[in-house]
Amino acid sequence: MQRELLLAWRRPAEIINPLFFFVMVVALFPLGVSPRPELLATLAPGVVWVAALLAVLLSVDGLFRADHDSGALEQLLTAPQSLYVPVLAKLAAHWMLTGLPLVVMAPLLGYMLHLPEQAIGVLFIAVLLGTPTLVAIGAIGAALTVSLRSGGILLSLLVLPLYVPVLVFGAGVVSYAAKGLPVSGVLALLGAMMLASFTLAPAAVAAGLRISSGN
Repeated sequence: MQRELLLAWRRPAEIINPLFFFVMVVALFPLGVSPRPELLATLAPGVVWVAALLAVLLSVDGLFRADHDSGALEQLLTAPQSLYVPVLAKLAAHWMLTGLPLVVMAPLLGYMLHLPEQAIGVLFIAVLLGTPTLVAIGAIGAALTVSLRSGGILLSLLVLPLYVPVLVFGAGVVSYAAKGLPVSGVLALLGAMMLASFTLAPAAVAAGLRISSGN
C-alpha cells in the first residue's frame, strides 16, 4: 500500500481529475436545470450519486494501466505469491486517494443543492459505504481491459450494469432520510455490499489480470 500511495502522489492529476469532475458536474447542474431550492433538494441525491459514480469510473480506467505499461504488472503476475493481498492493497490505496475526497466533498455539495439537514449526514455515510463498492467493481472491469489501448468504452459497458444496485440504494437512502423515513436497513445493505465487494473483488481482479495478460 505504501508503494501504491507513493506512486499515486507522483501523479497528482489522477487524484485531482475525479474530484474536479465530481465538483463541476454537481455545481453546473443547477445552472442547466433550475435554481429553485425545492427542485434541487428533490434531485440532489440522484445528482450527487450519479456524479460520484462517473467520477469513480473515470478514475479506475487507469488503475492498472501504468503498471502494465512499465512491466511491473508482468513481474507481479509471475511472482510466486498470491495476487490477492497486492490487489487488495492497490484497491484500498486507490479508494483512499480518489474515493475518500468524494466522500468529504459530498456533504458540502448536498448542502449546496439545498438537501435537508437530516439527509446530509446520511449522504456522507452512504457515499462512504458506496464508493469502495464502486471502486472494487470498477477494478474488475479495469483488469479485464488493461491490455486494450482504448478500453474505456468497453470498461463502461462492463461495469455500469453492476453499478446500478449501488446507485439505486445510495440515492434511495438519502431520499428516505430527506422524507424522515428509517434508513438503517438500507445503510446496512450498503455496508454488506461494501464488505462483500472488497472481500471477493481482489480474487476476481487477479483472475482478470491473468486473463488479460495471458498468464
